[in-house]
Amino acid sequence: MAYIDDLSKRYRRYIAHPWKANLAGAERTVFVVYDKTKERQLRARMGLFELATKECGHGWALCDITRSFGQWIASLEYRESYYESPEDLQFLLNSEFLEFLAHQIRQVLRSAGTTTAVGLLGVGSLYGFVHVSQLLQRIDHEISGRLVVFFPGTYARNNYQLLDARDGWNYLAVPVTMESPS
Repeated sequence: MAYIDDLSKRYRRYIAHPWKANLAGAERTVFVVYDKTKERQLRARMGLFELATKECGHGWALCDITRSFGQWIASLEYRESYYESPEDLQFLLNSEFLEFLAHQIRQVLRSAGTTTAVGLLGVGSLYGFVHVSQLLQRIDHEISGRLVVFFPGTYARNNYQLLDARDGWNYLAVPVTMESPS
């Protein structure tokens, strides 16, 4: 558990800095990057990040999208046919599922104020369905406080890689990693 404790301390150091109001949504995003093997530990200790945020005088809201794919596909009228031919689902993933996710997150972002950090948990569950970068592009204009993305993967040379498995992308978010100053 020391890994997550140390990561939450690094997060606290960052979140304690004064929040600039004149930033674009992408610049209001914080990626808490952690080893994908620590997912269960992170979830068990998620309260550390909430506590750190509140101790620094900010509000906290959590948006967990882990089960979103299951919720979305269960709502489809012809879901049985997609189980038989999953390749037919690709178009819907990049349009309807992506919008379903964006809508869920926008609701939380809109209810949060300019002094609230919204934790986004479960982005690892998107692997193979949609790119995190696509999702963030759809919601970054809605971020008024901070969006804290819990990111199972790696960060190196301004490049994020989800689950260490996919080509990364460069994003303007602030990384909080185990390599960040403690």
